[in-house]
Amino acid sequence: MTTTDLEYLINDENLAEAARTAFDASPDIDTATASDLRPVHKGFKDFVGGDAYGVSEVAIVTILQAIASDRPVLFLPLTALGRFQHQTLISVKDLTVDELAGRTVGVRSWSQTTGMWVRGILTDQYKTDLRAVNWRTYGGGHLDELPDPAWVQRAEAGAVLADDLLGGRVDFAIMGNDRPQEPQVKDVIPDAREVAEDWAAEVGFVPVNHVFGVRADLARAHSNAILRCYDEIASRLLSRRDGENTPVMEPFGFAALRPAVTAAARYAWEQDLLPRQISYDEIVDLTTSALGVSASRLGA
Repeated sequence: MTTTDLEYLINDENLAEAARTAFDASPDIDTATASDLRPVHKGFKDFVGGDAYGVSEVAIVTILQAIASDRPVLFLPLTALGRFQHQTLISVKDLTVDELAGRTVGVRSWSQTTGMWVRGILTDQYKTDLRAVNWRTYGGGHLDELPDPAWVQRAEAGAVLADDLLGGRVDFAIMGNDRPQEPQVKDVIPDAREVAEDWAAEVGFVPVNHVFGVRADLARAHSNAILRCYDEIASRLLSRRDGENTPVMEPFGFAALRPAVTAAARYAWEQDLLPRQISYDEIVDLTTSALGVSASRLGA
């Protein structure tokens, strides 16, 4: 039996512990080490390059871009972070969603997953013409070969999104965990939480920001260890659900993640984030082929 060492990158301590439990029980894994890199998004570029981390939490846009670009990584149907997104469109001005056209909207990077979801929601729910908006980004994504679209402007070197928002140099911003706490910052969409819950109920999913990925070579050579890792993490995700009548924030399994990932792939293509279109079935086939199992083994 060929054995290997691996490092994994997972932010949630409980899910990281689940991965360790799985790898410790796998005879073909000599040593499994949890990366202490934080914030974890700093490791996504190395992961999709195939140079680091056997298993990693990864932004859904990043894994979609990687698969569409034939990078040596695969999708594991587990959610590391799911959340509502309507509240992340913010402003310090008295503006509404209907006033986006001709205004400037700042976002950390064009490939940032929160931005992708908000733009998709604006398109579907509010019928916003994205190309009628002045988009400003403050950094690149995790795949160097995929630059910003021609219709997106890069902020000047040294500019900071939060400063530009508070200073009125952008009219709107899309910001999640890095949202400024100043009292003048307000949600653009009134009753954002309620609107988000209603939208999720209508479309059948809560937006997924981070999922899991695995290096393709590791999936092929050590499929039993990866399947054990999937099982352990899925068990943890199931154990912390609140109840049957609450939205599922952390879905797992190919069937449960199909609606969110399919929507993300469509939005990513429409927003010029992908070099080619990809389907959910293609994503599933790549993973199951490498692991040597049927889709039903991972919740299809």
